[in-house]
Amino acid sequence: MILVEFLQQNYWAFLLCVILIGLVVGSFLNVVIHRLPKMMEQQWRRDCQEEFGGNLDEQDTDPYNLNRPASHCPKCGYKIRPWENIPVISWLMLKGRCSQCKTAISPRYPIIETVSGIMSAAVAIHFGFTWATLAALLLTWALIALSMIDFDVQLLPDNITLPFLWLGLVLSLGTIFTDPRSAIIGAAAGYLSLWSVYQLFKRLTGKEGMGYGDFKLLAMLGAWLGWHYLPQIILLSALVGAAVGILLIVLRGRDRNIPIPFGPYLAAAGWISLMWGEQINTAYLHWSGMM
Repeated sequence: MILVEFLQQNYWAFLLCVILIGLVVGSFLNVVIHRLPKMMEQQWRRDCQEEFGGNLDEQDTDPYNLNRPASHCPKCGYKIRPWENIPVISWLMLKGRCSQCKTAISPRYPIIETVSGIMSAAVAIHFGFTWATLAALLLTWALIALSMIDFDVQLLPDNITLPFLWLGLVLSLGTIFTDPRSAIIGAAAGYLSLWSVYQLFKRLTGKEGMGYGDFKLLAMLGAWLGWHYLPQIILLSALVGAAVGILLIVLRGRDRNIPIPFGPYLAAAGWISLMWGEQINTAYLHWSGMM
């Protein structure tokens, strides 16, 4: 209670605390982003073995989860010490290399930690010392993980989307971001809207334009923010996705037939709506009234 009162009365201490937590969570998100897809793949192979028989590979029998094995260098197997795992600082101190074999460590790790810290700070500044900040932080961290996993392997794990969908519905009982009626309609409308587009596109072209994970992600955002933010999220994600897709084709010569994951754009649009959705809607209504 003393710490809570201190943070409530000292804005800068509260903000610094949120930033530090965001950096630490960002380090954990790196583990989730890297390991969760592999855990899912391992479980799929086990399920296939149980269904169709056959022997499991050694990699499928060894313990592999978010805790085990301990963090180590993929090149030499050196186990990373706690002081070598401090968010951002350790990477800078090690000059981006393993302390044993000097293999380069991807700068992506400190980047994700930094992004997590910055986005956490933005949430704290926007919502202040409220329950909304705690809820928004959880959603922010989930969206970071989902974006990076989808970017890497074109998957949006149910392990994240479904629990957060239900959490959004539960939070609506306290009307933190929206009311229960809007949350329920938002979850249903979010899923069905993209599902309908998917079915129409598939019938017209014979191709799958997006995955079911995208439907669940938009349903999750609808549960958190309410149905009235769905058009804004879809429009923002489509605009950002189209712009990035065109840039990739023009600047990098990306093959147009190679799928571009839609999840990161949905997640980015959802976060923008979480933070500034009301202002965007107000500005649009003001602008349309002047036309």
